[in-house]
Amino acid sequence: MIGGVECKPQQADGFCRHLFSEGIVSYIITGIFGFGLYFLYDINSVIWQNRILHLTFLLGSLILCASTMYELLHAESLRAFRPVPCLLFFAAVFFLILLIYTLFFALPFEATYVSQEGRRAVYDKGMYALCRHPGVLWFFLFYLFLGLAVRPSRLLPAGMFYSFLDLLYVIFQDLWTFPRTFTGYDTYKDSTPFLLPGAASIRRAVQTRRWRG
Repeated sequence: MIGGVECKPQQADGFCRHLFSEGIVSYIITGIFGFGLYFLYDINSVIWQNRILHLTFLLGSLILCASTMYELLHAESLRAFRPVPCLLFFAAVFFLILLIYTLFFALPFEATYVSQEGRRAVYDKGMYALCRHPGVLWFFLFYLFLGLAVRPSRLLPAGMFYSFLDLLYVIFQDLWTFPRTFTGYDTYKDSTPFLLPGAASIRRAVQTRRWRG
């Protein structure tokens, strides 16, 4: 039975073949595996602090990048790039740049991704004064605009699935990882929105941005 409708074996086989032929299973598996490595990275950073397992964040990111590149190549085979709506494509590039900046340049890289020594002070300036997980917003908007730009392709549903997994991941971080990793995180939660910025958080983000002269 699928979706409450009784199916014959032939129909079930056809449904499975459809999942594989449309590549749906491929991005579901890569998404679960990639974000599974992110969860492992967080658990390791709190409990085991194993240096080898500390590389799982990088590995998970490489898997998602490779999956996205594969979907772009698949879209090219469907001639989805002819023509690409310029505004949608440039919006996707813009949010990708914001995502990269947020993850790797808007906070101290060494203390965030390399150091494993003790609890760290929460970083609440610039992009991270906007909301507690700004990367989720840019991640979602990147895949949304990229998927809309290269239709027909699997990028839009794949990106929405990855964004759902990303939301689950930051909920886990907010409830379990960060309170155990950062000092002052409970105070940070009281002062900064979870995902959707408000007028006060936008003003604070502008006032405390890292590139301010």
